[in-house]
Amino acid sequence: MADFESEKTQDKKKTWRVIVILVLLGLAVNLVLPKMMDIRHAIEVVREMTWWAVGMAVLAIGVVYLGDGYCLHALLDTHNHRLNIFEGAMISLASVSIGLVAGGWIGAAAATYRFVHKHGARKTSATIAGILPSMLVNAAIILVSAVGIAYLALTDRITQSQLIQYGVFLLFLFVFTYGYLLALVFPKATYKAVNWALWNWARLRKKPYDPARTRQNVNSVIQAWKSLRGGSWFRPLLGAFVHILANMAALYLVFFAAGYQLNLGVLFAGYGIPILIAKVAFIVPGGVGVIEASMAALFTSLGVPKETSIVAVIGYRLISFWLPTFIGLSLSPFLTRSKAFQSDETPVN
Repeated sequence: MADFESEKTQDKKKTWRVIVILVLLGLAVNLVLPKMMDIRHAIEVVREMTWWAVGMAVLAIGVVYLGDGYCLHALLDTHNHRLNIFEGAMISLASVSIGLVAGGWIGAAAATYRFVHKHGARKTSATIAGILPSMLVNAAIILVSAVGIAYLALTDRITQSQLIQYGVFLLFLFVFTYGYLLALVFPKATYKAVNWALWNWARLRKKPYDPARTRQNVNSVIQAWKSLRGGSWFRPLLGAFVHILANMAALYLVFFAAGYQLNLGVLFAGYGIPILIAKVAFIVPGGVGVIEASMAALFTSLGVPKETSIVAVIGYRLISFWLPTFIGLSLSPFLTRSKAFQSDETPVN
């Protein structure tokens, strides 16, 4: 329910301060993890890596953002607005990077709204482009995590307490992601709840508050969702699954490059559960530290040699998180300055 239209550009000093903190945190994690293994074995793993597989993993990460671009393309296509897949991929890259230093998924959604609206889309289309992709990706994460948890349960590699814990995490992510769809059923109650929360938040920050704008934003979200009828959500959902499956392919390829072939069940568990944990620990930007530590520990517990796990996880995070983050930050000024293209959007009945 963020006020996308009035979202302001973050102060540059604050942005760079957050970037520095994020980089330092990442460096700390990537320096601590190697201390958990025999450095000689780790060097041997790196020396014998299959580098063409690493290159394929980098290409797979490119496919991740093409999936995001297709998701945005398909969403705007339902509103008769043209956005090609490559432009959508650039918007996704820049928005995710902005979200890391400014407001998490809300900041990313607001950035997507601004970029899409700047390129000629109407407010309803831009709103749904800002909100829906992360919801669809979370749906894919929930499914992949559930498959991974089921695999661990069926192979007796998970305790009952862990099963309950992961089940609670799945429920939390589901409610957190889709809870506000109750607005479609209870619009008045939703407005009252959001109005109360934002009013108190503004009072706490000693900022002015406009309830009329809140009502407008709630109505905008409701209308955006109502526009997704007749199965028009299927193509964007396909893009979200491309995002997740390409990420999993990249992870598999990095392990393959390190000399270890993951079976499908271990891949689902080793990818899905750490990403689920990072989603629950949403206060940590990009899951830095959370994903690396939990992923390396989980793969090691599933029989992957410790040195191979740590080297592969660090390598995967370098190409799936750090490389796209800095590319996205460099794209942001370009997208901000780029001229809006002609909108072919027509009203949707």
